[in-house]
Amino acid sequence: MTDDDQKQRMAQLEDRLSAARKAQAPKPRADEHYSMANMAWRMVIELVAGLGIGFGIGYGLDRLFGTLPIFMVLFIMLGLAAGVKTMLRSAQEIQEKTLADEAKQNAKDRDQPPATGDTD
Repeated sequence: MTDDDQKQRMAQLEDRLSAARKAQAPKPRADEHYSMANMAWRMVIELVAGLGIGFGIGYGLDRLFGTLPIFMVLFIMLGLAAGVKTMLRSAQEIQEKTLADEAKQNAKDRDQPPATGDTD
C-alpha cells in the first residue's frame, strides 16, 4: 500500500465515521417544549402562590397585632396584584419565545433554495 492509498482510505473512514456520528446524534425530545397546558398551569400556580403568600402575611400580621382582618384583606389584594403581574410576565416571556422560534423558522425557510421538480 502506498502513502496515497492510506490517505484515501483514512479520508473515507473519516467520512463514514462522521456520517455514523450524525446518525447517532441525540435528537431533541418533543416533550422538552412546554405544552400549552403546562404553561397554563404555571400561570395558575403563580397566581395562587401570590394569593397564598399575601394571605399568610396578612393573617400573621393580624394575629400579631390583634387587629380585625384588615391586614389579611390588604395583603390578599397585594398578593393578587403580585400574582397577576408575575402571570403577565410569564405570558410575555412565552410570547417572546414563540415569536423568536417563528422568526428563526422563517429565516431557515428563506435560506433554503426552492426545490425543482423536473420529472421529464
